[in-house]
Amino acid sequence: MVTSNNNIQDSKALPLWRSMLYVPATSEKFVEKAHERDADAIKIDLEDAVAPQEKPRARTLVRDVAKLVSRNGADVLVRINRPAAMAVKDIEASVWPEVGGLVLPKVDAAEHVEFLCEMIEELEVERGMTPGHTKLMILIETPRGYANARAIAKSSRRLAAICLGQEDFSAEMGMVEPEGMALLSYYQGVQVAAREAGVMPIGYPGSIAEFTNLDLFRENVMMARRLGFDGGACIHPRQVPILNEAFTPSSAEIARAEGMVAAYDAAMAAGDGAVAFEGKMIDVPVVARAERILSIRDKIVAKGSRGG
Repeated sequence: MVTSNNNIQDSKALPLWRSMLYVPATSEKFVEKAHERDADAIKIDLEDAVAPQEKPRARTLVRDVAKLVSRNGADVLVRINRPAAMAVKDIEASVWPEVGGLVLPKVDAAEHVEFLCEMIEELEVERGMTPGHTKLMILIETPRGYANARAIAKSSRRLAAICLGQEDFSAEMGMVEPEGMALLSYYQGVQVAAREAGVMPIGYPGSIAEFTNLDLFRENVMMARRLGFDGGACIHPRQVPILNEAFTPSSAEIARAEGMVAAYDAAMAAGDGAVAFEGKMIDVPVVARAERILSIRDKIVAKGSRGG
């Protein structure tokens, strides 16, 4: 495998999370249909979508909900709450073999992640799980979290993805709405932190709540794809196919990537110092981009080509 940076994790080791659909743990209607939505990941929500008085009951539902929403092969994550007392209870209710990962909201510092990881590891051992089973996705939702994004992104080997939480972050910044490209520079700041740490940058400009104007939602998601993001979260089933399509390489992209990698490999095998493809010289970073496309293709095929 070609790589232009030895610090970058092999993309084959990261999950396929083009689309990540939030489902409230307490909503039987949404839970029952979630496995039919073709999302790469289902995020069982214990946080914003669950009323405070319902949170204790929501925790008791996690294992059964995880089994239901994963019936079509989707990865299952649980978004926990931020206050430490609630986070501890949420983690105790969520670290099970049926749950592949946790979504940590409002992360402000690497130390916060390290503290929670110690607890996660203890539970995995106690419950006979493979250490490291529980992956993490981190939400950057405060100015302090943004300032510490690089350290946070490197805080744990469990970390698979990092995302700017546009609604909370824009509110913390005093913005009226996270519309258009208002948050673009912040998204790219988090993206740099993610790529440096070898984890996936997740997200797109605009609001996650935009599920009525799907043309606008598609524009925002396509912008994220062009910028190099790997996927996005959503709150409505209508958003899922748009995310899957946007973050799936086209047949033309795949064919070109296959041809480029083949040409490069042939040239290297022959001992050639220069490699030409389609009338242009290609080098390591260009081929690395092609190999990334093929890696995504392989993951989609392995997951059943949903959205492909």
